[in-house]
Amino acid sequence: MILPTKHVRPDRALIGVGAEILEILKWPMTMSRLWDEVRGRRAQHAPNAPIDYQWFILALDLLYTIGALDFDRGLVRRIAS
Repeated sequence: MILPTKHVRPDRALIGVGAEILEILKWPMTMSRLWDEVRGRRAQHAPNAPIDYQWFILALDLLYTIGALDFDRGLVRRIAS
């Protein structure tokens, strides 16, 4: 689920979805704007691997847990490494 396995493709694993989210988060965004960006990008680049909102939230939880992003004043922002 977190990492790709023989049953979970890399574009469906939470770490892969998280990488897409971090790539999109060049500047702070609202949660709804980020969700729209992720859906739009996946529709173009991975039409056979759509994700639902719960999977998106799980990827955000993973990124927050490892300290890669933060939620501040209604915006999701990437933490500088």
